[in-house]
Amino acid sequence: MKLSFLGAAKTVTGSKYLLETAGYKVLIDCGLFQGLKELRLKNWADFPLPPSKIDAVILTHAHIDHSGYIPLLVKKGFKGSIYCSPATRDLCEILLKDSGYLQEAEAERANRYGYTKHSPAKPLYTKNDAEDALKYFVTVPYDRENVLKDDLKFSLHRAGHILGSSFVKIKNDFTSILFSGDIGRPNDKVMVEPAKIQNADYIVVESTYGDRLHEKVEIEEKLAKIINSTVQKGGSVVIPAFAVGRTQTVLYYINDLQVKGKLPDVPIFLDSPMAINTTDLMCKYKNEHRLALGLCKDVCSIATATKTVEESKQILRSRVPAIIIAASGMATGGRVLHHLKHFLPDRNSTILFTGYQAAGTRGDRIIKGEKEIKIHGAWHQVRARVEQIQGLSAHADYLEILDWLANFRNTPKKVFITHGEEKSALSMQEKISSKFAWNTIVPKYLQTEEL
Repeated sequence: MKLSFLGAAKTVTGSKYLLETAGYKVLIDCGLFQGLKELRLKNWADFPLPPSKIDAVILTHAHIDHSGYIPLLVKKGFKGSIYCSPATRDLCEILLKDSGYLQEAEAERANRYGYTKHSPAKPLYTKNDAEDALKYFVTVPYDRENVLKDDLKFSLHRAGHILGSSFVKIKNDFTSILFSGDIGRPNDKVMVEPAKIQNADYIVVESTYGDRLHEKVEIEEKLAKIINSTVQKGGSVVIPAFAVGRTQTVLYYINDLQVKGKLPDVPIFLDSPMAINTTDLMCKYKNEHRLALGLCKDVCSIATATKTVEESKQILRSRVPAIIIAASGMATGGRVLHHLKHFLPDRNSTILFTGYQAAGTRGDRIIKGEKEIKIHGAWHQVRARVEQIQGLSAHADYLEILDWLANFRNTPKKVFITHGEEKSALSMQEKISSKFAWNTIVPKYLQTEEL
């Protein structure tokens, strides 16, 4: 086998790993680069090989940094099968169509208001491109071997990160390799714990939190304190949240606080059609999370779902304090941008981030204390209170990753550490090498390894 790193090398986005063996090429994950401009430009560059030469794609999960390049891959000539779990396929239908729509809308807005260096600005791909790509999806269940070609087989194993998230194990008669995708947390309040994998000759492991531990604060207590103190000042709480995973966890905690009488009676808005549709899937895939059916329905109905643009605008016309949950989680696009334009200058309001912010994203810049943020071509003052709750992350921290790796009974020949900023990846490398004395590598972009 030969493994090439076409993304997520010393960065947390653009996950793409090319595995080649006996004339067969399979791409594990097919994500968009996000954040820094130098990374985003890679989305527009020629793909490292002709997409028509790729035989198959296998997805670990549906998040855009793992699946968002698929419509463009198909548009550029890929005609093979895209394998994933059933929940991942359902989520990709929501996320990829939304991604295409948002890119069309952003290009249209840039052309209308003239804040583009391109004439005219064009979307990377469209909603129709996303719909066309869905025809190539093939769903497979967890824990079953599937034949790709001859002795080349793969299986999916529950990763506990979001609905449908999977570890991908690929093997032939000579060797095996496991791709972690994003590893969930063993004691998450919503998602079931990740599967314990016991053997693989090679491992590709994420390192998003490779240099950090999740804070040990009581999440409900901190969330209640932030919401109550903001509402007492007459402000609103805006929560940029990933539509898949994080939004449902936030809703779970808000529901629990309301049941316990620890929150004020204020309107709660879920202002993301994508998140609304995703939340509806929670009850369909009840075996993938810990919520009983009744509680799942309660969590999914606690917020007022605003599906139309007009309903979204109505939130901003109200002067009543509110809790507003909207995508995207790193404030890179979507309806949350309109809420940020409205509430960032308001000293009484709070912007609450609930997950990892990739370098260069608006969320990253806001958390780091920048006083002006550019949105839709205009600058906006940051006067609102800015908070972050790291404990809500759906990524395992470095201790949780080490505990997961400890399940392997054999010593892998090599461990590749990806999907983390360089500092996090190098820190994770040191920790794995120190604890297990395994052979570890932090690969560079486009690096190739013979397995």
